[in-house]
Amino acid sequence: MGVAPVRSVPSFDPSTVRLIAITDSLRDGPRGLALRAAAAVAGGATMIQLRLKEESARSLVEIARTIQAMVPEVPLIVNDRADVALAAGAAGVHVGVDDLSPALLRRVVPSGFVIGASVGNDEEVARAAGADYVRIGPVFATGSKSDAGAAIGPVRFGELARRCGLPSVAIGGITSERVPSVLVAGAAGVAVISALFGAPDPTLAARSIRNALDATGR
Repeated sequence: MGVAPVRSVPSFDPSTVRLIAITDSLRDGPRGLALRAAAAVAGGATMIQLRLKEESARSLVEIARTIQAMVPEVPLIVNDRADVALAAGAAGVHVGVDDLSPALLRRVVPSGFVIGASVGNDEEVARAAGADYVRIGPVFATGSKSDAGAAIGPVRFGELARRCGLPSVAIGGITSERVPSVLVAGAAGVAVISALFGAPDPTLAARSIRNALDATGR
């Protein structure tokens, strides 16, 4: 596959996690997915996370490169696979509880490589050490991820966010109407899957959520 140079990220910018658009499927092929990503960014998405659980590493590298070529203005983060992120020259990786911990990854990835970590309970807080940001949830019930677990609600989100002490992103059932409640609880941003990539018009969908984020002044 070859390893591409990692895009320079001198220091993590929390504004990049304001609205994370997480990919859903390849139903319209790599180019179609990239076009939907571009549409979400046009509406205000600040980061793209490539999440395609069933694809091979080689396929993921090519898809990541396609997205970056079409959407160069925001960081691309790869789900789970730091090797794919490095090979594609992506900005970083997002890891779950079954992946290498952020602290271990820091030993082997280049300086400036962005690392996000999933947190869903108290036991997972310590494991997030070394990450640039955490994604906490599901805050509300969601059908986008079969392994998401029970909804924790905004209050519990806020408790975990304070314990982590890192920019915290709310995920799970996020809509524009629910944005104020997670921002009040301490969210730096939100992550959305089906509400953006499953929308008939991802640009309008992203704009609605982004407007809700910006309206609070937080």
